[in-house]
Amino acid sequence: MKIPFDPLRLVPLVSAIFNGWGKTLRFEEHGDFGAIVEEGRQGKPYIFALWHGELFPLAAYAKRFDCRFAIIVSQSKDGELIARFLERNGHVAVRGSSSRGGVKALIQTKRLILKEKLIGGITVDGPRGPRHKAKDGVILLAQRTGAQIVPLRASVSRKKVFNSWDKFVVPYPFSKCHFHVGEPMDVTTDKLDKDVLRRERERLEKRLLALGSA
Repeated sequence: MKIPFDPLRLVPLVSAIFNGWGKTLRFEEHGDFGAIVEEGRQGKPYIFALWHGELFPLAAYAKRFDCRFAIIVSQSKDGELIARFLERNGHVAVRGSSSRGGVKALIQTKRLILKEKLIGGITVDGPRGPRHKAKDGVILLAQRTGAQIVPLRASVSRKKVFNSWDKFVVPYPFSKCHFHVGEPMDVTTDKLDKDVLRRERERLEKRLLALGSA
């Protein structure tokens, strides 16, 4: 007889493992993440932009700061697991992606950034890729909120790289991780037609890729 099992019941265990694992990592910061977080608390709008595959080490480092983020997560089943995990760790998960629920997610995240002074967070090539190709959402959200986009990257000395579309990186315990904080990027005030969106996406991609590689 097949026994049904709800994977969401694993969220508390996964969260505990992640937090314990993250504490073993040795981070070296390049930039001033703390200053940006503090300005975000004071109401200056920011959006952190990262690659989907580097989510683990970047989230582990951010955990060391007393801050809450508004993070856009897809409406897939996998997204539900991620959303529960984020909420358990004090963040706000906004459901939506480029393929489903995107407009509603942008509106909700805009409110959280401007009204509740949360910093936005977007895996800009998620939820399905292509890898290292930014989607329009982060550009749209930045213009509508007046937020600067802050590129974030992680370079890990010893890690497991999964054979997934995003080459998802999991650092081995006690690995050294370089945490890269890019210069905040202002988005154009021009009308975001197809050509302008492409130009802004490419500009963000170049900034992210210039920070290093995991």
